[in-house]
Amino acid sequence: MSLKLRLIIMNFLQFFIWGSWLITIGGYWFQNRGWSGTEFGAIFSTMGISSLFMPALAGIIADRWVNAEKLLGIFHIFGGIILFLLPQINNTTAFFWVMLLNMVFYMPTISLSITVAYSALKKEGMDVVKEYPPIRVYGTIGFIVAMWTVSLLRIETSALQFYVASLAALTLGVYSFSLPKVPVSKGTGTKSLVESLGLKAFTLFKDKKMALFFIFSMLLGASLQLTNAYGDTFLHDFAKIPDYKDLLTVKYPAIIMSISQMSETLFILAIPFFLKRFGIKKVMLMSMFAWVLRFGLFSYGNPAEMLWMIILSNIVYGMAFDFFNISGSLYVETQTTSDIRASAQGLFMMMTNGFGAIFGSWSSGVIIDNFFVNPNGHFNWHDIWMTFSIYSLVIAVLFAVLFKHKHNPEEVAEIKH
Repeated sequence: MSLKLRLIIMNFLQFFIWGSWLITIGGYWFQNRGWSGTEFGAIFSTMGISSLFMPALAGIIADRWVNAEKLLGIFHIFGGIILFLLPQINNTTAFFWVMLLNMVFYMPTISLSITVAYSALKKEGMDVVKEYPPIRVYGTIGFIVAMWTVSLLRIETSALQFYVASLAALTLGVYSFSLPKVPVSKGTGTKSLVESLGLKAFTLFKDKKMALFFIFSMLLGASLQLTNAYGDTFLHDFAKIPDYKDLLTVKYPAIIMSISQMSETLFILAIPFFLKRFGIKKVMLMSMFAWVLRFGLFSYGNPAEMLWMIILSNIVYGMAFDFFNISGSLYVETQTTSDIRASAQGLFMMMTNGFGAIFGSWSSGVIIDNFFVNPNGHFNWHDIWMTFSIYSLVIAVLFAVLFKHKHNPEEVAEIKH
């Protein structure tokens, strides 16, 4: 089996696990269990909480003590067992803690899988910027296949979705032990306490440019959580309006939202061209302005005559997500040495899916509850999405002014070495 195919299988299963439940857990929570919305918000916060420490911690372990591919396998096996137990939980408090434990094992596997792929491609002398995006695109395909599998099996509101995810996690866990080895960087000689503990990646904050990059990564990471938390609910809410309730978009919102992931597959393939041609700053600015459009189109869209806006918003999402997440990880790769590669990727994950997720979930909840709930209890979606759009615009302008980076095509080309 070729190296690329092995990495493709890894990426496919990595995101198939997440896609099996992330979009449809709301249906299980509200329609099957009948639990409250406030408690549901806490479930989404588990991704952010676990990302505060686990990706960075896992990166440190992979850099210093345990091969990344072995750690990837161990985490997925434990995650698969926990997912299998989730349907047995009968109260919201216990469900929160079990889901948090699942996220503790799952979230670091995203950066670990990146580390495994980058290391294997470099070892073969391949151009990571050119070769990785076409491999990573199969992760998005895995997410889409999982969403459609759960939908077509009619288990969107059933506990069976967690069993599907569990089986995929256990499969990837076992498969990970066959992936190319990523040796730890034990090194020789006298090391400082920071180096011995594998915390050297945090010294990246001493560099002003890297510190700004991580701060804006956090702020942009908040935008992603706004989409995850409210996109599906937004379309479901149109069912309360008689003129819209029988439309296919309202009946199958998860299918409509999957257009976003389909768009990802195209924009991932475009990353090598854009990154080499324009550099990280311009590519991330494109991502930020894509978020402005993503939210702005939602603001004016509806499932009938303005359906095209909702569809276009989902298409734009591909650029918004990929040009930030994938390009950001490649940029981190250019700015770090091999001894802190895994922990640096973990740090990037911590800022985006950790602090960014918590900031986005918490602040949006406070703002919506205080300013955008009508007296009848309905959300004012137009103003909600416009607020998110303006937020993204402010972040884009600040990034353009404050982040100083001169594009050097040779620096991007050096990722393969």
